Amino acid sequence: MRQYIFYFVDIVKVEKLSKSFGCFAVLKNISFSVKQGEVAAVIGPSGSGKSTLLRCVTHLETIDSGSITIDGDIMAHDGVYAAPAVLRQLCLKVGLVFQNFNLFPHFSVLRNITEAQTRVLKRSRGESERRARDLLDKMGLSEKAAAYPCQLSGGQQQRVSIARALALDPRILFFDEPTSALDPELTAEILRVIRRLAAENMTMVIVTHEMAFAREVADRVLFMDGGVFIEEGPASSVIDNPQAERIKLFLKNLSGEKHET
Repeated sequence: MRQYIFYFVDIVKVEKLSKSFGCFAVLKNISFSVKQGEVAAVIGPSGSGKSTLLRCVTHLETIDSGSITIDGDIMAHDGVYAAPAVLRQLCLKVGLVFQNFNLFPHFSVLRNITEAQTRVLKRSRGESERRARDLLDKMGLSEKAAAYPCQLSGGQQQRVSIARALALDPRILFFDEPTSALDPELTAEILRVIRRLAAENMTMVIVTHEMAFAREVADRVLFMDGGVFIEEGPASSVIDNPQAERIKLFLKNLSGEKHET
C-alpha cells in the first residue's frame, strides 16, 4: 500500500447511474465517488460494465438516468446534461487513457501531445511544446519527440498517450485497462509511470486485471459484475480477504489463467 494523501473533496460523484444499449442494461443504478488525491481500482470480469462506466463519466457515452458531478459541478442530473459551454469545461477536467493508445498515426509524438493544447486550451505553440517536452521527459521519452507512433513500442505509445492526457491538466485521470495490449515487460513500464503519478497524489481511477498492482497502488478497490458494484473497500481487504463469493471465484479464475500462461 502506498503512502497516500487525499482530501474530503469529491472530484467525481456518481449517483444512481444507469446505461443500456437497446434492451441490454450495462450499468444498473451505479453510485460511487472519488476524492481528491485518491487512487481507485475497478476490477471485475470482462463485460461487467467497467469500460462503459469510464466512458459515461468522461462523456464518451451518454447516460440514461442518474447524476454525474465533476469537481463540484453537475455534468448530468436525472439523465439531463449541463449546457454545452459548461459541459465542455467539465470534460476538460477528466482525462482518459485508452487500452489501445488511440494516438494520431500521422502526427509526430510531439504533435500528438500539443494538438489538443493549442486547439482546446488555446495555448500558444511555444507553451504547448514546453509542456509536451516536460511530460516526455517525465515519461522517459525525451528523445522520441520527432518520432511517429509506428516507430514506438507499445509501452512507449502508451506512455505518450498518458502524457497527452496529462497535458490538458485534468483533475482526475481514468485508465481503461492500460496494460491489456502489452506484454509483461512493457506492462512493467506503464505500471512504473502510474506508480509515480500515485506518489504525486494524482487522482486516478484504474480499470485493471493486475491484482498485485491494484493492491500496491490503489487506496480503494471496487469489484464490478453484471453492471453493479458487488463489493468495495481497501485494496488489501477486497483482494486478499473478499467477502462475496463472486469475487472469490473471479480471483481464483484469474489466478488459474496466470498459472496456465
